[in-house]
Amino acid sequence: MKVYTYSEARQKLSQVLEIARREEVIIRKRSGETFSVVYRKPESSPFDVPGVKTEASTVDILDVVREVRSREDK
Repeated sequence: MKVYTYSEARQKLSQVLEIARREEVIIRKRSGETFSVVYRKPESSPFDVPGVKTEASTVDILDVVREVRSREDK
């Protein structure tokens, strides 16, 4: 765990953030207050799914959608 003063952290913010990727960083203010900087991995959405490569054209896809919808009408 690295500890920086507020002034040091402000001057070296980029470096502080890089260190925070690996370990917790504490920033201490002159008043005695301390703050913790911890890296958080970006949360992924359940809707972030890999694409599917296909040779189907837009027309092909629309034809299939129309066909399926026409089956549901019966």
